[in-house]
Amino acid sequence: MKAFILGTTAALAVTVGLAAQSSTTKTETKVDVKNGKEVTVTGCVEASETGAGYVLTRVEPRVGGPSAIYMLIGQDSSVGRYLGQLVEIKGKATNIGDDGKVEVTTKTKVEREDGDDTVTKSKAEIEGPAAPAYLGVRSVKMLRASCR
Repeated sequence: MKAFILGTTAALAVTVGLAAQSSTTKTETKVDVKNGKEVTVTGCVEASETGAGYVLTRVEPRVGGPSAIYMLIGQDSSVGRYLGQLVEIKGKATNIGDDGKVEVTTKTKVEREDGDDTVTKSKAEIEGPAAPAYLGVRSVKMLRASCR
């Protein structure tokens, strides 16, 4: 019985010690189009099928590029206001010319209450023809309240 009480007390002490150690994790991801061609495109803003971000569909052919759908990157907060609307977007596209690439930079910081903080950074690039094409949003202008 005495061993049981000592074992239970030790287990509780370890649990309390672990609970006192807290940490906070913050992750920032930045996606940019680098070296793409400046374009102005007209189309409809829709939610991405993957659940993250937005796409521009029904792109009018005046761009001359091969893609009819663009993954919109760079300003999710401003693009989301135009969901379901016909818009004109200015920005850099990756599917026109050979220079376009997408750069994804992720920074993760773990802040520990009773220990050293850690920062991890990673960078990835997507180059060459990509389907769908990416469009780095610089500005958005609503043309019509509905795409229909």
